[in-house]
Amino acid sequence: MTVQTTAVTYQNFINNQWVNSTSEDLISSLNPANRNEIVGYIQNSTEEDVDRAVEAAKKAKKGWRKLSGAERGNYLYKIASVMEERHKEIAETLTKEMGKTLLEAKGETSRGIAILRYFAGEGMRDTGDVIPASDSKALMYTNRVPLGVAGIITPWNFPVAIPIWKMAPALIYGNTVVIKPAQEAAITAAKIIECMEEAGVPEGVVNLVTGRGSIVGQRIIEHTGVNGLTFTGSNKVGKSVAEGAVARGAKFQLEMGGKNPIIVADDADLEQAVEATISGGLRSTGQKCTATSRVIVQEGIYEQFRERLLERTREITVGDGMKDHVWMGPCVNENQLNTVLSYIETGKEEGATLSLGGERPRDPELENGFYVEPTIFEDVNQDMTIAQEEIFGPVLALMKVDTIEKALEMANDVTFGLSASIFTKNIDNMFEFIDEVEAGLVRVNFETAGVELQAPFGGMKDSSSGSREQGTAAKEFFTSIKTVYVKP
Repeated sequence: MTVQTTAVTYQNFINNQWVNSTSEDLISSLNPANRNEIVGYIQNSTEEDVDRAVEAAKKAKKGWRKLSGAERGNYLYKIASVMEERHKEIAETLTKEMGKTLLEAKGETSRGIAILRYFAGEGMRDTGDVIPASDSKALMYTNRVPLGVAGIITPWNFPVAIPIWKMAPALIYGNTVVIKPAQEAAITAAKIIECMEEAGVPEGVVNLVTGRGSIVGQRIIEHTGVNGLTFTGSNKVGKSVAEGAVARGAKFQLEMGGKNPIIVADDADLEQAVEATISGGLRSTGQKCTATSRVIVQEGIYEQFRERLLERTREITVGDGMKDHVWMGPCVNENQLNTVLSYIETGKEEGATLSLGGERPRDPELENGFYVEPTIFEDVNQDMTIAQEEIFGPVLALMKVDTIEKALEMANDVTFGLSASIFTKNIDNMFEFIDEVEAGLVRVNFETAGVELQAPFGGMKDSSSGSREQGTAAKEFFTSIKTVYVKP
């Protein structure tokens, strides 16, 4: 076995200095398309590294807060411009490190740039209201003030978009940042931080610490100098973030899993529904919190839908995301691959019918990557594991129903409530779905995946802590309201 050994080592970024961890230990980032290729090395950081980063952010927060919103916005505009110049480099790093196709990586990088520019504009928007006071000689108004230091913990599945959609609002509203990216995507995060450095962001305003969640993430959660915690990831880790934040009275925000349904009504546009199911469920190898997982189809259209879905899914090309002809890349790492394969075995054991896929590709060129075939199950009952638990892989569960009411009942019968979609031409079906489905993101004749940067994003039930990200809703988390009374 030949392993690439010329990969670059990436350091932590603390107080505008690239520095090694005090552990003097490194973690290798592997290319999931080829486990023998090392993309680079990141720091295996310690609690002491986190402490240094938090201290730098604390020292910087007063000066950063005192800048006008327009001045902070100008920094975000500059970061966006630098990212635009380095667009190709960032997108290719994303694909090599995380595995999604280069086309998707380019789109995500462009989205990150757009998010920066959106929030740069927020620097010129209002931050409070004037309220009539009972005393006619008094002035009463509200103003929004930053939390202070924002601790940001991000996942590997959107290594450009999610860090930016957390950092950009944190910064524009006057907070300083300590970010811990997932170790599988930490090099991509470092590329973003390089753009921030090149744009001239002041000392200590943004700090990057890489390493293991059990050490770096946990220290950020527990650190009394961190005033707010925003997290995207698994429900298990999210609950520990909430417990740690509550224990010390810190503000927290969680975005977690989903088990997202798409309902296909008898009157749906068949081609549109099939394409949305494939795109929503299988792009990014199903590794999206908003990915379609359950496909609930009315019996009148079921057979036509099933045949077309199987036909289109068979056409999907699996392989290295850097190659032009590839539609679906690998799972992000071996652990995720094994998790997906384990769920597939569970589905078969519990009596679901495996209609397509379910195995690792037999192509010898793919044997060193973490690949799994796009998979479709039929005859899935509501109480089966693959109908209840998030798989985070390219696995679709087909479920047949007779009525829209039954479809809605099944859609809501999970602990998650992130996104949901319906395909129908019937306006009664549309509004019943909008009113009844238990999800934070509701889409009619769209796939379940896909988030608009200017709109609030978040889930219900176990998918979220109840807060919302993106758009003007981001202001709610990253600021506190100060009410002011003034009398001459």
